[in-house]
Amino acid sequence: MITVAAGIRVLIATKPVDFRKGADGLVALVRETLGHDPFSRTVFVFRSKRADRVKMLAWDGSGLVLLWKRLENGAFKWPPITDGVMRLTSVISTFDVLMPVFDFFWNAWSTYTASAKRTI
Repeated sequence: MITVAAGIRVLIATKPVDFRKGADGLVALVRETLGHDPFSRTVFVFRSKRADRVKMLAWDGSGLVLLWKRLENGAFKWPPITDGVMRLTSVISTFDVLMPVFDFFWNAWSTYTASAKRTI
């Protein structure tokens, strides 16, 4: 199970994106295509067409954080998409690979946001 801090959402794009996009390109995609605020307490997850790469985009309060992971062998196994919705119930194997990335990301983000709140 992927657990995140209270108030943080994780949204996974259901269609592959052009992985040449950097942070600004993904921000535009979040705004225009997904219809969400990229500067909210949300982590946006994108995959490449071959499903061997994943990018995570988040706003940490002072800037954008862009995390990128590429598998050297194989591809992530994504759950089926029905009516535009991805249901994350029995596809833990895909996210087992992402967990170390999420853990690192959340620990770094939690530490930063906790220290930023103390300085305000």
